[in-house]
Amino acid sequence: MARGRLRIYLGAAPGVGKTYAMLSEAHRRTERGTDCVVAFVEHHNRPRTEVMLQGLEEIPRRELEYRGTVFTEMDVDAVLARHPQVALVDELPHTNIPGSRNTKRWQDVEELLAAGIDVISTVNIQHLESLGDVVESITGIRQQETVPDEVVRRAAQIELVDMSPPALRRRMAHGNIYRPDKVDAALSNYFRPGNLTALRELALLWVADRVDEYLNEYRSAHHVSRIWGSRERIVVGLTGGPEGRTLIRRAVRLAEKGAGGEVLAVHIAKSDGLASASPKELAVQRALVEDLGGTFHQVVGDDVSSALLEFARGVNATQTVLGVSRRNGWRYVFGPGVGATVARDSGRDLDVHLVTHDEAGKGRGLPAVRGARLGRSRTIWGWLAGIGGPVLLTLLLTHVDPQLGLANDMLLFLTLTVAAALLGGLPPALASAAFGLLLLNWYFTPPVHRLTIADPENILALIIFVAVAVSVASVVDLAARRTQQAARLRAESEILSFLAGSVLRGETSLDALLERVRETFGMESVALLERESDVSPWTCAGSVHSESGAGSGGGAGSESGGAGPRRVVGRPEDADVDVPVGDHMALALSGRVLPASDRRVLAAFAAQAAVVLDRRRLQHEAGRAKELAEGNRIRTALLAAVSHDLRTPLSGIKAAVSSLRSDDVEWSAEDRAELLAAIEGGTDRLGHLVDNLLDMSRIQTGTVTPLIREIDLDEVVPAALGGIPAPEVNVVLEIPETLPMVATDKGLLERVVANIVENAVHHSPAGEPVRVSASALADRVHLRVVDRGPGVPDEAKNRVFAPFQRHGDAPRGNGVGLGLAVARGFAEAMGGTLEAEDTPGGGLTMVLTLPAAPGRPAPCRDLPATTAG
Repeated sequence: MARGRLRIYLGAAPGVGKTYAMLSEAHRRTERGTDCVVAFVEHHNRPRTEVMLQGLEEIPRRELEYRGTVFTEMDVDAVLARHPQVALVDELPHTNIPGSRNTKRWQDVEELLAAGIDVISTVNIQHLESLGDVVESITGIRQQETVPDEVVRRAAQIELVDMSPPALRRRMAHGNIYRPDKVDAALSNYFRPGNLTALRELALLWVADRVDEYLNEYRSAHHVSRIWGSRERIVVGLTGGPEGRTLIRRAVRLAEKGAGGEVLAVHIAKSDGLASASPKELAVQRALVEDLGGTFHQVVGDDVSSALLEFARGVNATQTVLGVSRRNGWRYVFGPGVGATVARDSGRDLDVHLVTHDEAGKGRGLPAVRGARLGRSRTIWGWLAGIGGPVLLTLLLTHVDPQLGLANDMLLFLTLTVAAALLGGLPPALASAAFGLLLLNWYFTPPVHRLTIADPENILALIIFVAVAVSVASVVDLAARRTQQAARLRAESEILSFLAGSVLRGETSLDALLERVRETFGMESVALLERESDVSPWTCAGSVHSESGAGSGGGAGSESGGAGPRRVVGRPEDADVDVPVGDHMALALSGRVLPASDRRVLAAFAAQAAVVLDRRRLQHEAGRAKELAEGNRIRTALLAAVSHDLRTPLSGIKAAVSSLRSDDVEWSAEDRAELLAAIEGGTDRLGHLVDNLLDMSRIQTGTVTPLIREIDLDEVVPAALGGIPAPEVNVVLEIPETLPMVATDKGLLERVVANIVENAVHHSPAGEPVRVSASALADRVHLRVVDRGPGVPDEAKNRVFAPFQRHGDAPRGNGVGLGLAVARGFAEAMGGTLEAEDTPGGGLTMVLTLPAAPGRPAPCRDLPATTAG
């Protein structure tokens, strides 16, 4: 029996329409005559989803009792007995009630597929097992119900059900996803615009990766070797030479000419590990390509041209960028070079760009000698085995069994030669072969105790002995050295991989990087020195010291015993090891002199240290530029406010005072009262503007110091409405007495609530009171101020909290636009947040979130763990 096919509708969040799309597909298949049944679909009382179930056959669910409550689950046995062509199974990650046939619903689906039944199901991106940590970092919620990625990846079809975050929030606000009593909590928590945008991007990227997998599987299954230009992929071949930076920038410019271009930089390393590429230069080029949005790859291969072409075809590249060869002209007698070979063998589907550069034709230089260090003790033991071993063997053979035979004697001496090669390398082995030849000739070859050889066959045997000894010693020595080199290169690659990954992710500060250098090489101190010009003094950009004051020179991270005075390095030439980074920067290490082989990795560390320092400075300069721009904007807005908004009430006060002091007019009592009321109103208005300006100044300078204590909201909110005109008419309070106390500053909270409510009353239409409600969720208390005014577009919701901002056509003279800015600043100073959301049905809702005091626990109102689309 053929296995059934699985089709999955994947969504970024609950409510995007996965279940609706699944039921629509079921209706289409039923109309075409397909035997399609509903094995399990949860409509969550959504009217439109419930209507879609009409006309489809539903298999009765199985009832299970658990802890005194009856639950319903999919009846797997009933579905298998019915054996339809297609079964609809909603919520694939769902955990079944204890006592069910399987623990997870996806395991039920596996049984249906094994029975030859096609299954259509739904999954949200947050329920994929591999994305659990990512989703938790985005939403703050750990998903308990998950499905293994492999189950979803095995699906024959995966269809993304997409919806923009604003559209999904509108569906939520209209009550199309959750019940009305859960809408406010959902919009202010899981369904925040930032959460939905991040989850949507996660879903799109996951599906895009799956599309690439489908394409690669198809190409592999159909043996498609030629390149399909579905999108521009540009492979840059790097040799580790200085021309690599030019090639990378050239490739990035080519990729920018087409939409969706991708740059992949690849370095082909020799399989013997003896390539002469500069680790420092490769590290710089890796950082450059990743900063420009590309990726770096390292491939091992003996034939550079073949390995490069194989990599390009493997990633379905459309173009390759190579540099003009750096070889001297006479070296072309040995072959056409990598560039010409790649251009010749690339075929018609892969374009090859040969880029000229300053290093073309200058030669590569001699390859660096990379002999392995076998260590002093191994070398001594090698010489002892090579020289002392034959002497002891001769004494043994001459006194124990002198009639063993020349052939056996040669094998024993050959064994000592191999041992000398294993221990001390080639020189002790060669000495052992020569010394063994003399001993064999003198003691064991007739005539004995003479250097002459009577039998010509013995001459041939001794020549063969020497040849075999030298050959075996060479092979053994080469193998031992390659083993040492491989171990060292592996350690170097692990260090460089960790270094590059941590720096590119922004996880390593300069001090942490320098400490890593000190621990890796066992140094006393490490400092990054720089100067502005060749004649300027050196200054220290960062340094670290060992706790004991000296490095051991042993393993990574080891330190010597005994504290001593720390050695401060002021110049590179004063250090035991210095590595230049460019013209005006150097990495200086003190503690011991490092061998040349260690300097390769050290050069990469130095290059990364320079990158970290540059990044830190750029971030600092960007922060200063942002502060200056913000200061200039505030100063400009303040001048405009002083020139208009502050002068308006002053002009009214001046006019009223001048009128009262006029001797030409006899004012009635009513007129005098009206003028005095105008003076009082203008003064209050002016005082309110000045208070907001002073509060904004305190927030900008960071001098707001809240006095946090436990208070009840029902004590603060009514008191904050004192300045609101007719609060009993314009404001409706809904503050439950069961709310937990909040940890906040009473005075600042009154200012925050007053500014929010005043703004809401100002924008609410006549006859529509502002509703102030409060609720608790987990360890937070939410105060919601709801108005029915014109509302604010999504793109302007953050701008309304900026200083001196007034949305829409608010007339001049109605304030300087500081009320909401002051409210948010005070809220954040108290450890809370203030956000703007749409009011369901029209209007704007301000959500003030405050930390609950650790007294009365807040009632739990968590959302359901699993929701359908």
